[in-house]
Amino acid sequence: MIQVLLADDHTIIRDGIKQILADTDDLVVAGEAANGTQVLAQLAEKEFDLLVLDISMPGKNGLELLKLIRKDKKRLPILILSMHNEEQYALRALHAGASGYLTKESDSDVLIAAMRKVAAGGLCFSAKVSEMLAREHMPQTEGLPHTRLSDREYQIYEKIVAGMRLTDIADELNLSVKTVSTHKSRILQKMNMTSDAELVRYSINNSL
Repeated sequence: MIQVLLADDHTIIRDGIKQILADTDDLVVAGEAANGTQVLAQLAEKEFDLLVLDISMPGKNGLELLKLIRKDKKRLPILILSMHNEEQYALRALHAGASGYLTKESDSDVLIAAMRKVAAGGLCFSAKVSEMLAREHMPQTEGLPHTRLSDREYQIYEKIVAGMRLTDIADELNLSVKTVSTHKSRILQKMNMTSDAELVRYSINNSL
């Protein structure tokens, strides 16, 4: 039996996945977590065969958690299940240590197959992600501007294009306004842009 730790801050999502797995004879939700702190606590208390992890949760986001988990649980299979499309986070999740990436729009059969494959030590990424990864390793090609951002910069970039003020971003991420402002300057520089409006336009044009 594959013991699954299910990490998502939405109870309805966790309940839905538990209902899906109830129809299988080899997958069971053996633990639940609604935030990063609970994920780390569960992993410290019990051994799991698979972690199904949402990217966007209160406190530490999925990418930060991945890096923390990988320090102690180098072999734990981790499947990202996210509302964010692949262009936004799939490659970042792969680099941070995930073994698979699915969006929450995926069919239940696809999710079950992905969980089994990742738990068995395999990788589960779509053809689109495979192509993105291949392009990333082709020296003659240059990725889209947002791929040049660090994970923290991308996190702040998302909040800027969502219309959040720098002070609100600083409060949410427990950073100083000066630090957030510095990150914003680097974001604009790396993306060769000069204003929030350009960032928003870029985000819309690239379905981010």
